Amino acid sequence: MTAPVALFTYNRPSHVRQTIEALLMNRLADQTDVYVFSDGPKGKSDYSGVTKVRDYLQSVKGFKSLQIKISDGNRGLATSIIEGVTEVVSLHGRVIVLEDDLVSSPFFLEYMNDALNAYAETEQVMHISGYMYPIERAGLPETFFLRFPSSWGWATWSRAWDCFEKNVNVLYREFSREEITRFNLGGAKDFWEQVRHNRQGKANTWAIFWYASIFKKNALCLFPRQSLVENIGQDGTGEHCLKTDIYKSTMPDRSVDAVAGKFIEDPLAYRRIQSFYRENRVNRWHRLWLVYTQRMGRLLKRLVSRHEY
Repeated sequence: MTAPVALFTYNRPSHVRQTIEALLMNRLADQTDVYVFSDGPKGKSDYSGVTKVRDYLQSVKGFKSLQIKISDGNRGLATSIIEGVTEVVSLHGRVIVLEDDLVSSPFFLEYMNDALNAYAETEQVMHISGYMYPIERAGLPETFFLRFPSSWGWATWSRAWDCFEKNVNVLYREFSREEITRFNLGGAKDFWEQVRHNRQGKANTWAIFWYASIFKKNALCLFPRQSLVENIGQDGTGEHCLKTDIYKSTMPDRSVDAVAGKFIEDPLAYRRIQSFYRENRVNRWHRLWLVYTQRMGRLLKRLVSRHEY
């Protein structure tokens, strides 16, 4: 059984085109049902991009099927993904998830389907990741487990997604200080900050709650040694992303074995990802300033486009 793909799009036609063209190069593309969720514009300045995306989607051919699900209003990425993934896994029991700025390797679908089949009945495995950080690969097996997920090209089953819960008050009540430290990879990356921001109303995200759901189950996530996904959205065009190339990974030139060894977190991969985060940690106030100036730049462009001088 070939798993369906849920693709989430907004207002970046160039990114969407690259994402879909790469997916069409996959070996299993013509056997794959694709559901595209097109979110509605936030404001007038987004209408053009959203319209161009939808016009392009109408021309796409090559998949087993393509269903375009259009939202008239703006639901936001978190709501779109939560509801879209829930819809697709309820129909098919499994799903492969992509966003509109993720370019996949030609071996991506093959790897995802092999992994979904291999671990379908393994309760301890809740998530399949297609992305891998640009860390040193020497000494790592071809695939291995970590206890945290990546949301850049991933897959799961209905049995795992049923455990997803987006309730920030539950997390604050149930997570101890020691668990928060483990959640933050021993202090290497402040993932808990996203939980705080959701509680304070500063953010409305989904991936941190998926991580928390996996964490609470003490479950595992499968990763490839070499990334099967490249994020092309780290160019300053995304709503929540600064312009950076620190996450850029090279993709393999052959298929990847989707079956890992022991059901434990790989200690070497974990340490290298810890080091990656520590080495690339940006001063918090500097990062906030960059986010502020980026958002002000977008706001200025919107005001200019509306002739509100």
